[in-house]
Amino acid sequence: MSSESTFFGHPRGLATLFFTEMWERFSYYGMRAILILFMTTETAQQGLGLDVETSAAVYGLYTAAVYLLSLPGGWLADNVFGQQKSIWYGGILIMVGHLILAIPGSQEIFFIGLGFVAMGTGFLKPNISSIVGDLYGDDKGAKRDAGFSIFYMGINLGSLLGQTVVSFLGEKVDWHMGFGAAAVGMFLGLIQYKLTLGTLKGIGMKPEKKVKLPGEKSGATFTYALTAGAILLIFVMQYLGIVDVTTARGIAESVGVLIVVVTLAYFANIFISGGLDMAERKQVFVIFLLFIGASVFWAGFEQAGSTLNLFARDYTDRMIFGYELPAGILQNFNPFFIIILSPVFGAIWIRLAAKQMNPSTPIKFGFGLLMMAVGFLVMYFAAVIVVQGTKAGMGWLIVTYLFHTTGELTLSPVGLSATTKLAPRKYYSQMMGIWFVATALGNLIAGLFAGGFDPNDASQVPGLFMSVVLLGVGSGIMFLIFSGFMRRWMGNVR
Repeated sequence: MSSESTFFGHPRGLATLFFTEMWERFSYYGMRAILILFMTTETAQQGLGLDVETSAAVYGLYTAAVYLLSLPGGWLADNVFGQQKSIWYGGILIMVGHLILAIPGSQEIFFIGLGFVAMGTGFLKPNISSIVGDLYGDDKGAKRDAGFSIFYMGINLGSLLGQTVVSFLGEKVDWHMGFGAAAVGMFLGLIQYKLTLGTLKGIGMKPEKKVKLPGEKSGATFTYALTAGAILLIFVMQYLGIVDVTTARGIAESVGVLIVVVTLAYFANIFISGGLDMAERKQVFVIFLLFIGASVFWAGFEQAGSTLNLFARDYTDRMIFGYELPAGILQNFNPFFIIILSPVFGAIWIRLAAKQMNPSTPIKFGFGLLMMAVGFLVMYFAAVIVVQGTKAGMGWLIVTYLFHTTGELTLSPVGLSATTKLAPRKYYSQMMGIWFVATALGNLIAGLFAGGFDPNDASQVPGLFMSVVLLGVGSGIMFLIFSGFMRRWMGNVR
């Protein structure tokens, strides 16, 4: 493989996936930077005119759906289309969705556009990550981790470009021109993917050949039954007045219940009727624990597009040389730090591995959660300044994004890589889908959390941020405490 390692010392196919994902993330993060701002802007200013609570719930539902649909997207790739075609079809759906969003019109047209983007991302995201893992064959060491770190740099390069272009066009020129720019980005990604597809050398061209396992049918029935039970539980909660599915927030809370129950059902199905041996069951249980840790991390981190975006708009002094920066552009500091630090972290993992000092995945998860918490501790002090009657400087958000980036680099690419190593081969893409379901749950929680953000009352903001600090610290400490047993259950995988 070394003679073909022409992309930063990695297989050439990584370049194809790097640039495809870069343009897809250009479209996704560019649109996300203006999404909640557009929804909460008055109709007189060409916005959607929704209140913060409704907008935050819609934001949470959309960003959750983007990743939740990765599970059926992974299944369809495994059983019907193959990963390469799933990426292609997904990109087309994403582009169509952004084109619909670029059309000025009713709320119904807007929601249809969001639906297309969500479906397309569900096809593309888990399968492109799966092929990255397949490029390295049986190599499950630090080289693969470094490859995912480089891939992650492509994600954030697209994010940096998208949030710059779309924020300026959307906030300073016209909202729908911003959405149109996101469509152009995905179109460029599709062209690049088609022209360089040969570098993948047939990986993911055909669906995996599945072997029907004893008890698999009954296991699926068990999953369906639990899913039906989750829906019944939502009806009961509606009847008792615990949730209200006639509101956007109530729907978001109900979807949260569904995600939790269906995820538990999926793992139960794998354990009961998946045909796994004891070692595989232990590794799948570790994936489940990583799922929990990732959900908590993203619940804090993904507030960049909701709570922190609103904080940037309403409580942050964004003036520089007499010009007020678009609120969404401050999110660029996360991908900026990623681009700078990704190669550094990749090199660190390889060097530590050579010295037999590379921290295990659970320890990296614990550190990532603690860094997320520290970032919100910074925002707590920024919110205290706002309560005192003055706007916070942009430096508070910049430092927060630096801490969050450090946490992201120790958790997200490592978690992706660990999932490709731990997942049983016959459930490979589905397990990648499960990884993105964790992101879905985190995004949904982030949206619900933002619903409590009142742009007219700064006094409640410090308490909101401190609750995230406590959640992150508690979760991070738990991962550090239980890292030993998790490491043993991971077997030869670090």
